[in-house]
Amino acid sequence: MRQLPSLAAVRVFEAAARLENFTAAANELGMTQAAVSYQVKSLEERLGAPLFVRERGRARLSALGRQLQPALTQALDAIEAAFAVTRAEDEATLTVATTQTFANSWLAWRLGGFQVAHPDLAVRLTTGDRMLDLGAGEADVSIRSGLGDWPRLEAHRLMNIDFTPMAGPRFLAQVEAELGRPLQPGDLAELPLISPEDPWWDSWFAAAGVAPGERRRGGGLRLDSQANEGHAAMGGRGFALLTPVFWTNDIAEGRLVQPFATLGTRGFAYWLCYPPERRTVAKVRRFRDWLLARFDEERSR
Repeated sequence: MRQLPSLAAVRVFEAAARLENFTAAANELGMTQAAVSYQVKSLEERLGAPLFVRERGRARLSALGRQLQPALTQALDAIEAAFAVTRAEDEATLTVATTQTFANSWLAWRLGGFQVAHPDLAVRLTTGDRMLDLGAGEADVSIRSGLGDWPRLEAHRLMNIDFTPMAGPRFLAQVEAELGRPLQPGDLAELPLISPEDPWWDSWFAAAGVAPGERRRGGGLRLDSQANEGHAAMGGRGFALLTPVFWTNDIAEGRLVQPFATLGTRGFAYWLCYPPERRTVAKVRRFRDWLLARFDEERSR
């Protein structure tokens, strides 16, 4: 184990020695003069020799103090430079973790706008269902779905997760031709559903007024993300439960049809999350402000 004195005391001594004035050192370090005197005294007691010769209005270095000051200033300069490099590298890249669905259906389409506004900042987007440990630095920020009650994280609500069945227009037209009438919510119990085992189907059926005994869900294509389910629906594989805000362009351009106005919900939302101690980090603040502004704009439209 290194036989080192208190680094706080070393830092105080270095400033007082460099400035040869306890008051000036206190101002530089944001401390009181009494605190500076205490730290210097504690270091002198550890060394068993004085570091300063006290004179009126000035603290003149002793022979030992003159011997130590250049080496300690050089050492602190090296420590400061090492952290400056780390800080510069950290500030140069923003790592955003989110789900495949949110990335593919919303964020990736808009992230270029953030990059244009902040050309000095590289953005790395990582997707997956595993919740990364933000406290351990696995990502700078995370956009997560849930109730927003994660411990040791600050969370900003972005949007509620509503959902409703959607299908490709040709598939829907074929179904309604076979029925000989417009589609009704209860009809879905007898039609191909994408990820039929998803419990969110029951929530939507309940919101649409379909009785529990009518909610038969048979076999069907099973997929692991809403992004994949939406593309399967476009391909005519059945009805998928989708969040409308993610599929606005596909609906507008006729790749998907939303046959019912009824929306289901389970109280979930998407949240922007980061550790509270990172809230003032410049890159986190810049991304947070941009993201919240984008959602405000889209809500207003």
